[in-house]
Amino acid sequence: MSQDNQKPVRVGLLGIGTVGGGTFTVLKRNQEEIRRRAGRGISIDMVADLNVDRAKELVGDSVEVVNDARLVIANPNIDVVVELIGGYGIAKTLVLEAIAAGKHVVTANKALLAVHGTEIFAAAREKGVMVAFEAAVAGGIPIIKSLREGLTANQIQWVAGIINGTTNFILSEMRDKGLDFDVVLKEAQRLGYAEADPTFDIEGVDAAHKATLLSAIAYGIPVQFDKAYVEGITKLSAVDIKYAEQLGYRIKLLGIAKRQAAGIELRTHPTLVPQRRLIANVEGAMNAVMVQGDAVGTTMYYGKGAGSEPTASAVVADLVDIARLTDAPAASYVPPLAFQHDSMSTLPILPIEEVVTSFYVRLRVADQTGVLAKITGILAEQGISIDAVIQREADEVSGENGNQTDLILLTHDTKEGRMNKAIAAMQALPTVLAPIVRLRKEELA
Repeated sequence: MSQDNQKPVRVGLLGIGTVGGGTFTVLKRNQEEIRRRAGRGISIDMVADLNVDRAKELVGDSVEVVNDARLVIANPNIDVVVELIGGYGIAKTLVLEAIAAGKHVVTANKALLAVHGTEIFAAAREKGVMVAFEAAVAGGIPIIKSLREGLTANQIQWVAGIINGTTNFILSEMRDKGLDFDVVLKEAQRLGYAEADPTFDIEGVDAAHKATLLSAIAYGIPVQFDKAYVEGITKLSAVDIKYAEQLGYRIKLLGIAKRQAAGIELRTHPTLVPQRRLIANVEGAMNAVMVQGDAVGTTMYYGKGAGSEPTASAVVADLVDIARLTDAPAASYVPPLAFQHDSMSTLPILPIEEVVTSFYVRLRVADQTGVLAKITGILAEQGISIDAVIQREADEVSGENGNQTDLILLTHDTKEGRMNKAIAAMQALPTVLAPIVRLRKEELA
């Protein structure tokens, strides 16, 4: 290797919060091994952060600290800009400016890429630079590399993942302690698992950003977050978690991308998963992603989806990839969405009405004869077949001498649009006494 080839890759960090601090620490601690793997050193030479004093404390005197990200981008000695600011606003401007300045970009910003990825990847291609984003999905789990490189031989049939630790922690606690959502959310905030404003997590938006990126890589389609179906966990009640358990299922918030002949399903919602599946047993704030390929069958990737060093592990892996390819022509870079840009698919994202899945339905009904017959009749009209029925004892549900009961149905696969019609008809029955609860179910096999 010539001297020239061994020039270190010089990195500028935009933001040195949790992940930025972890990236600095991991690079410093493992620099020798990283250098041996990358074939050259990787050094953080410059950091931009609004809190200059705290940043200096973290990185010491050897690194230049500034309060203006644009100074990092303008520095001709910086090869790679790592964007760890987050959000859609200034982050987008800075990433595009870094690309325009001919810098490679590493980012952990799933929201930015899920919404503006197409524009950012096109700009990078034009400039002949890389945009790497392993840290944007599932923290330290190398799921993007696995999908993009390890599974390239496969037609991907579906991807399903627990890709938001906050919601998984909340659901685990609801199940363990039999508590309702609101109570557990407060506890999650107290423990630091949930933000003061948890909207992005609990409404499923964060998981949907990540599922959007996974769908693009799995199927070679543009990122289309605006077409994703998103449903959070705020309306889940402890009683449905308990009934699901009795039926042999756990409820998890899953991000799902699935190929159908007519297009791609892209959806995030609470999902019943059979207890015997490994993914059903992922508890607390952990993440896991299952991928079904035609050649490999089912694979699963498990680990920490957030945190300082797990996420830094993914950021540094991206930096090593860039270091290895520094002198290579742009044509040899792995495309950001796995497929060559002129071979992207035009398969549409299907509306939720076209999605095919099975359902868990809970109805609070009057405890009288003929109710079940009417309900099964409505389902039959829509061509929906029933897999299992449980009827609770009335006194269990509405107390002694109670005259209400819970009816729980599991259906076979059907189109969501048909189920919508059936639920509207069932809701109109005078014997149905409360809003019907409907959850989707995936066998994942």
